[in-house]
Amino acid sequence: MLSRTADNLFWMARHIERAENTARVLDVAHRTSLLPLDIEGTEAYLWYAPLNITGCAGGYGLKYGLARADAVTRYMSLDPDNPASIYTCLRLARENARAVRGAITSEMWEIINATWLEFNRQSRQLDHEKFPDFFDWVKDRSHLFRGVTLGTIMKDIALSFIKLGTFLERADNTARILDVKYHILLPNVHDVGGAADYYQWGSLLKSVSAFEAYRKIYRDVISPLRVAELLILRDDMPRSLHACMNEVEAELIVINGTSGREARRLAGERHAALHFGRIEDVFGQGLHEYLTDFLRHTSLLGQEIRDAYLARRDQFTPVPVRKQAQMQQVLATT
Repeated sequence: MLSRTADNLFWMARHIERAENTARVLDVAHRTSLLPLDIEGTEAYLWYAPLNITGCAGGYGLKYGLARADAVTRYMSLDPDNPASIYTCLRLARENARAVRGAITSEMWEIINATWLEFNRQSRQLDHEKFPDFFDWVKDRSHLFRGVTLGTIMKDIALSFIKLGTFLERADNTARILDVKYHILLPNVHDVGGAADYYQWGSLLKSVSAFEAYRKIYRDVISPLRVAELLILRDDMPRSLHACMNEVEAELIVINGTSGREARRLAGERHAALHFGRIEDVFGQGLHEYLTDFLRHTSLLGQEIRDAYLARRDQFTPVPVRKQAQMQQVLATT
């Protein structure tokens, strides 16, 4: 396969996944904003989180200043100047798909093209009350695209690059959500086990479609340690880091090639750490430190994949998650 074709397939899938992940992050921010949260400067605190997760805080700050619900939602959904907005992701996914029409099925192209056209119709009529339905629509279109892809494309190297982009992006996003939300949702002593504590952690789980899985596995109150275990180490949870790295390693083995030896080594190393890891060791190291290290490794893995197989530089790579101290600086103006 030409590296140009591999590049377009990889980024087509990655941008579709990124659009869905952005919709999930904004959806949980909307849900959380409706819950009681005893934090000074609550609105700025909560709405800085989606910006921080996606690496958009710098661009947003220059354009809008303090984080506010409506401004953050529009910047991350509709702003063409934001490289991580849903608008930008869907536009780039369509451009990449159009460049490889011969390597994807007609059904895949029709889904992506129809999604882009419908998005443009919806975006002209969106207001704050309609955004929750819009986020559900974005997630549904992403699910539809994956279903059509798996149901129509040949199981060859093209599918491997599509899955590689999807699961590398998903692992990156899950780590970011867990890291930033963990800091925000650390409860005050008097909130532990209370209704606010339950619903806040429940919103985090719903943002990655893991709430029902948590209740099925643990059958108990929601605790930070168990949420982290589910989203990091459980390989039967589709959006966990372990499950994502299972797929990334498997697809790199299928793609093979001598130039990708270092990428396979990095993927295998991270997969082994997740496969044999224990949640006690994760918290012993520090959850933030563990997740920051994971994001650093996935960024390095992405660079190795680009150098080995792809034709050009990453179209967009989010900045690393900022430390909690930097998040607090934003609140100093509230």
